[in-house]
Amino acid sequence: MCIHITEICDRMVNMTLSVSEQIYKKMKKYTMIKWSDVARLAFEKKLIELELVNRLLKNSTFTEKDAEDIGHKIKRKIRKRLD
Repeated sequence: MCIHITEICDRMVNMTLSVSEQIYKKMKKYTMIKWSDVARLAFEKKLIELELVNRLLKNSTFTEKDAEDIGHKIKRKIRKRLD
């Protein structure tokens, strides 16, 4: 996906997004949808999620190795259940 950002004023910017032709054809069927609003809401939702994760992890000492170890333990227990 390509994103082109042009500053309009202090408060808003204009972005151009590229989507596949297949998606574009599907989107054209729904002319009543403001696709820029859909994109804007998706960006806002993702930013809220990322900011929440950052706040939760801010003081964490949990490392990537810790996550891998837990993942391996979970997989082992699942394998035991399935055997």
